Amino acid sequence: MPKINIAIDGFSSCGKSTIAKELAALLHYKYIDTGAMYRALALFSVRKKLMTPEGIIDIHQLERDILQADVDFHLNKETKKSEVFLNDEAVEPYIRTLELGNLASTISKYRFVRDKLQKLQKKIGLQKGVIMDGRDIGTVIMPHAELKIFMIADPEIRAERRMLELGDKGANVSKAEVMEMQRVRDHEDLTREEDPLMRADDAVILDNSYMTKEQQLNYVIELVEHIKKDLIS
Repeated sequence: MPKINIAIDGFSSCGKSTIAKELAALLHYKYIDTGAMYRALALFSVRKKLMTPEGIIDIHQLERDILQADVDFHLNKETKKSEVFLNDEAVEPYIRTLELGNLASTISKYRFVRDKLQKLQKKIGLQKGVIMDGRDIGTVIMPHAELKIFMIADPEIRAERRMLELGDKGANVSKAEVMEMQRVRDHEDLTREEDPLMRADDAVILDNSYMTKEQQLNYVIELVEHIKKDLIS
C-alpha cells in the first residue's frame, strides 16, 4: 500500500499529538510535533532572557540570537519515541507546561521565528509517510497532504483534559485558570498575522468532545484506508 502524508491541525488540548503518535506507531510513519519546536524556541528565549515569563520579547535581540538555537528531533532509544532537542539537549521535560505553551503561541507570531522552523518542517514534508500536527500544517507546511484533519472539542472538555494532564505532572491549576489561558491562546492563534490557525478547505473536521481514544483512532484509520484505496484504484 502507498504511504501518504497526514496533516493534523486544531486547537490546543484537542488531542492532536495523541492521535498523531498513535497513528505513527500503527502505520510505522514518521511523527513530527511542530508545537514542540515552537515550545523549544520559547524555552530558548526565556533562558536567554530574550522573553519574560509574561511574554514580553526583545524582538531585535531575539532575531539575532535565534541563529544560535538548533531545534531537532532524535529517537529516544529507551522509549522508542521521537523527542525534541534544543542545541543537543533533550528538553521534553521542560516544555510541556501550560506557561511554555502560551509563550510558544506568543513567539510564533513573528515571521523570522516561523521562517526558521517552517523551512525544516517543509523539508520533512517532502517525504512520504509523515504525520505532522500543529496549527498551519494543512494550510502552509503540507498543503498537498493526502489527508488533512482539523480537530476541535468543547472548550470545557479541553480544559478538563488539560487539568488532568497537568495534574499528572504535579501541577495544581484551577479550571478557571486553565480556561482563561486557553481562551487567550485560542485568540492569539486565530488572530495572529502570520499563518493563523484555520481549517484547510479540504480538511476533515474531527470533533472528539465525546469520543474515546479508540473511537477516534478507528475513525481516522478508516479515513486513511479509504484514501489509500483511492490511490491504487
